[in-house]
Amino acid sequence: MNKSIFKPFLAILFITLFSNIVNAQKSVYSFSDELDNLTRADLLPVYRTGEYIEQVSSYDRTGKNDDGFGGTYSFIRKEGDNLVIADFKGPGVVNRIWTPTPTDDTVAFYFDGEKNARLRIRFSDLFSGKVFPFVKGISGNEIGGYYTYLPIPYKKSLKIVFEGEKVLFLQIQNRELPKQNVTSFTGNFSAEEKAKIEEVAKIYTEVSPDLKLFEKGKSGSTQMEEKNFVINPGEEVDLFSSDKAGRIVGIELDGGSSFEGLQKDVLISGKWDQEKTESIYAPVADFFGYAFGQKAMRSLLMGSKGNLNYSYLPMPYDQSAELKLIYKKRNNALQSPISVKAKVYYNDQPRDKKNEGKFYAVWRREKPETGKYYEFLKTNGKGHYVGTIHLAQALRPGMTLFFEGDDVTNIDGKQRLHGTGSEDYYNGGWYALLDRWDRGISLPIHGSLDYSLPMGRTGGYRFFMTDKMPFEKEIDHVIEHGPEGNEFPVDYTSIAMYYADQPLDNRLDPTDELREVYLPTVHEYFPQLMEITLGGGAEVKHDRGLRMRSDGQNSVRVMLTDVPEGEYKLSISYFEKENGADFAIWQRQKMIVDWKSTQAAQEKQNEKVLMGNIKISKQTNSISFHIRKNGDKGNEFELDRIFLEKIGDL
Repeated sequence: MNKSIFKPFLAILFITLFSNIVNAQKSVYSFSDELDNLTRADLLPVYRTGEYIEQVSSYDRTGKNDDGFGGTYSFIRKEGDNLVIADFKGPGVVNRIWTPTPTDDTVAFYFDGEKNARLRIRFSDLFSGKVFPFVKGISGNEIGGYYTYLPIPYKKSLKIVFEGEKVLFLQIQNRELPKQNVTSFTGNFSAEEKAKIEEVAKIYTEVSPDLKLFEKGKSGSTQMEEKNFVINPGEEVDLFSSDKAGRIVGIELDGGSSFEGLQKDVLISGKWDQEKTESIYAPVADFFGYAFGQKAMRSLLMGSKGNLNYSYLPMPYDQSAELKLIYKKRNNALQSPISVKAKVYYNDQPRDKKNEGKFYAVWRREKPETGKYYEFLKTNGKGHYVGTIHLAQALRPGMTLFFEGDDVTNIDGKQRLHGTGSEDYYNGGWYALLDRWDRGISLPIHGSLDYSLPMGRTGGYRFFMTDKMPFEKEIDHVIEHGPEGNEFPVDYTSIAMYYADQPLDNRLDPTDELREVYLPTVHEYFPQLMEITLGGGAEVKHDRGLRMRSDGQNSVRVMLTDVPEGEYKLSISYFEKENGADFAIWQRQKMIVDWKSTQAAQEKQNEKVLMGNIKISKQTNSISFHIRKNGDKGNEFELDRIFLEKIGDL
């Protein structure tokens, strides 16, 4: 045989045989198993070697804040009159689609280079819960954001096309599946797959946190260790200890309301295999998702319900484990003993060292410097990121613009994800708007912890289940504070949760100061979220400001909620204009400001005009605006904002 022909023949034969061997070694992708990842906490420690998570989003590539407002960065390219919003190469799976701005335009999904779309659906119906398989629970909307976690697998490629003129805010997460034989999404489901969709949807709709939900696989066959005790300042109490391999499956602590309050002095500490640094070391309140001293989070996996604080995240270890409560003693402070009922659920299933990581929770609190990102987690080694709890406190009054900041994630030398805003990271949207991101709302794996414009604070949480973020060498997971340049002064607290093969080499010490909830002393009330009550025939309309109208003499009461009790300087911003009415301000039966006219030939905004002093308590946390018609035209008083500046305590 001619050698020049024989060599290429051998090369082709070798490539073919090698390809067949590799394909034979690949595991078969299972749609049902993918859905299991949304509810099977026992699978959280399992590594996903080589399965990187990446995200297409509408973030502003120039570093500014046009993260979807104009739609400039919300598509990859145009094809005729349509917009290509994602173009992935397979094998892979889309795990999450999010937007705060759905439309009724059609979205078409083209699989594996096919000319015809296999899936065509209204963009809004990805999230409405009305179109199978995008059912309620797996898909939905709350706190301003619309989301779906329905897996959409693809074998060779997936192109997603928006058939409309303009798409705005957008995030689409996909996961590479290089070691799996994937069958692309068809829309046809087996009886088993349909049952699994219904099972997950029911769990996510009912949201009933319970250990029984997670006692599966390596988290099954649990035993329980129960302790009832009183812990005093300066003491430590062991909750659980073991000198052999196993895993903690659940932690439940009942301390009544003792973990609430402005001082977060009780810590939870966990250490695996006698590592030098604790794997968990954080205030109990922060670990279980309290918001600024109050219970807040109630997710499937962690949080509080009634007086019970719970965590059902599995914590496997190789040789030993210890879990304890630590009550930090403050100098010259009165601290009461705390009665605690504790249950720790565990089993003897050792960690699979090759395929599972140990659990780590990194607590941080920082006032990041101007120009510097806030760091959730930066670490080396192999592992995957599974959860964030985040409390965000402004250090200057006003609108919560710090929550314009984008999350950015670099993994193994490459930027894999770049978000479009802080509330977007938590599947929310549109802070400071009624019935959007305007209060604390808990959902199965994400939510808002709190929202208060007068206190300049908010917070969120998110657990990464099917979309957990694997890393082989390193991860750098950060978030901005402010729309651009990390310029908004903030006080951030976070818990970053992940599984890894590398122990922590350091931790932050929760000092007395860092365990104290920050209380601002200057507060602003904005019209869109004011709590008002109308008196008599008063009418109110909100657009630019709060327009209070009266054709005689009536009143409007505004609640001054959230702020601590004390004495305050009261100031307001308001408009003078041609149809301006007279106004007076009362607090209950006490006049604060006598009648003032707001009628003027030319419109003018009066900024932060001092009105007087008031005392705020639970009984007197309101003021009333009395409105009196001025002449034929003067029937409207337009309030812009209310300001309180603390000057003393009651």
